[in-house]
Amino acid sequence: MDPDAGLLAAYAAGDPLAARTLTARLGPRVLALARRMLADEAEAEDVTQEAMMRLWKIAPDWRTGEAKVSTWLHRVAANLCLDRLRRRPTLPLDAAPEAPDPTPGAFETLAEADRAAALSAALDALPDRQRAAIALRHFEGLANPAIAEALGVSVEAVESLLARGRRALAVALAPHRAET
Repeated sequence: MDPDAGLLAAYAAGDPLAARTLTARLGPRVLALARRMLADEAEAEDVTQEAMMRLWKIAPDWRTGEAKVSTWLHRVAANLCLDRLRRRPTLPLDAAPEAPDPTPGAFETLAEADRAAALSAALDALPDRQRAAIALRHFEGLANPAIAEALGVSVEAVESLLARGRRALAVALAPHRAET
């Protein structure tokens, strides 16, 4: 049994509380659908209002059991969104704005190289087992038990190696934070 159908029937019989309840229940979901489809808040609100108006108009003629109210309402909202998307003007290719270049600029490339060099130097300064634990955890993505197995130590020892390694890296990299 569709609980929304009962509320719709109550609205059709003149119960304004049923309309408020149904709007509070279904309105936010319809608005979310319209926002996702249209990517425009004002248009999404217009579509939601239009879909709800169509639901109120169909209320006296609603045939319970043929479809769920929420399904019907979502279909109406989706169709309204598609209609709006079809009516949006399209620009000729020459009038379209130039797409931004996603590659980093020279400054970003140099800053990244400086960060990488500082990190590499800081890692090289760590004791071998700390460096291995840090590399396996943060660069290879291994969990502590797998690191323990790889290094032949206990999980507690791995946790200690990681903690000491991180502290040493933080100290070594602190001067570079202001630069990069």
